[in-house]
Amino acid sequence: MKVGAHDGPAPLGHMWLRAHFGLRAPAPHVESYVIAGARRTETNGSNMVELYPRAYATGDDVVANLRFALRYEPLDLGTLSAAFAAISADTIADWVRREPSGSYARRAWFLYEYLTGDVLAVPDATAGNYVEVLDPAKHITAARRNSARHRVIDNLLGVPGLCPTVRRTPRLAAQIDVHIDAEARAIIERYDPAVLARAVRYLFTKETRSSFAIEGETPTPDRTERFVAALRSASRFDVGDEAAIVRLQNMIVDPRYAATGWRTFQNFVGETTVDFREEVHFICPRPEDVPSLMAGWMALTARMLEDAVEPVVAAAVAAFAFVFIHPFEDGNGRIHRFIVHHVLSRTGFSPDDLIFPVSAAIVRDQRSYDAVLERFSQPLFAAIDWAWTNEREISVRNDTASLYRYFDATPFVEYLYDRVVDTVRTDLHEQLGFLTVFDQAMEGVRTIVDMPDRRAALLIRLMLQNGGQLSAAKRGQFAELTDDEVRAMEAVVQAAMTEIG
Repeated sequence: MKVGAHDGPAPLGHMWLRAHFGLRAPAPHVESYVIAGARRTETNGSNMVELYPRAYATGDDVVANLRFALRYEPLDLGTLSAAFAAISADTIADWVRREPSGSYARRAWFLYEYLTGDVLAVPDATAGNYVEVLDPAKHITAARRNSARHRVIDNLLGVPGLCPTVRRTPRLAAQIDVHIDAEARAIIERYDPAVLARAVRYLFTKETRSSFAIEGETPTPDRTERFVAALRSASRFDVGDEAAIVRLQNMIVDPRYAATGWRTFQNFVGETTVDFREEVHFICPRPEDVPSLMAGWMALTARMLEDAVEPVVAAAVAAFAFVFIHPFEDGNGRIHRFIVHHVLSRTGFSPDDLIFPVSAAIVRDQRSYDAVLERFSQPLFAAIDWAWTNEREISVRNDTASLYRYFDATPFVEYLYDRVVDTVRTDLHEQLGFLTVFDQAMEGVRTIVDMPDRRAALLIRLMLQNGGQLSAAKRGQFAELTDDEVRAMEAVVQAAMTEIG
């Protein structure tokens, strides 16, 4: 859509602020324009485009466009943070003085002080009903915290040091309505506790190996066991303890890359091309911003857990915010996925002592994982002033902290929900079903011939891999069995497959 022609669409709200002040912050996911036509909604790639008739025109007025954003749009804190840095404090203060009880003026006042850290020279509000900062119809919100100074309800997910937002999209609403946690419990209840215990052991190992596989690594048996142990205690992990997070990093990386604290150097994510050039995919926050970002991350995660924010939303927001901060040289991705399990386990979303192997679902479609990460990383490049140093390291030359503090986490929440649904309906269901079929087939096979466990297990696996029959190519491996015995065993295996399936 071409914007800016005299007779064409004109930006409103967040998009007007972005254009008027030349903001380098990533564009909001919802764009609003005034047109010569009827009210309608269109899509622009992954973004929503809201088109309004001329009666909604705001003109070149900062307050009018802030009011429009607060009234009609889901709030984009990244845009507002950048805009407030460019707007005179007097502009907001004068608005509050003109409308001391106005709900939009008080929300703008609260957000200005929240996002800038500056206190406006206006007295505390004494009139006006308390109004929510985020509209619950447009956003996932946290529990109520009153700000008496502004007479507003702070229902943001985080804190000024780190506060992503999540839009209440139709897709997300539908995902929540699936109630995949209840579906998982219903699956579990159908199986014998002994089978479930064996499945749990397998699922923890599968999650560990898959999480390392995403990073292109194959863990040693010792590192596998240590990470499995960490996952088993995920609900008791203290994400508010820097030392505990550092210990976790030490546990999952090569000892040579074990951290002693948050990183103190600039890093990035990239790859070396065939002509030995470095292709940068993601530029991490500046090292001087990491301590405050991680302090914000710990407070954000604690608030979401305390306020019982919807579990998958909280897991996605905490996990992706962590990996975007990238507080270590190595191990960030695995800790990012560990955090998913911490939140799902801590909130009781995943059943007791069970894990949803989300990493296995990621591995099955890693391209979509890379794509969702790029939804954050790619828009950052236009906002970051960076260059290579003589030592071929990256130098970031502008203040970028707000880019990581205030972002729209909706795509990451929707992505994680899909992975959780996939892993419950695929990994959990298939593993429990496989073990039950296997146990029943083993019992039947052993009644025909009292075979050693190792031989019987191999035979059953080969049959299960071939639709319940022993292939001619594999028949020679069991020369000690007669054809009648093999046919009887095939019948037993096929019966188990039919009954459980």
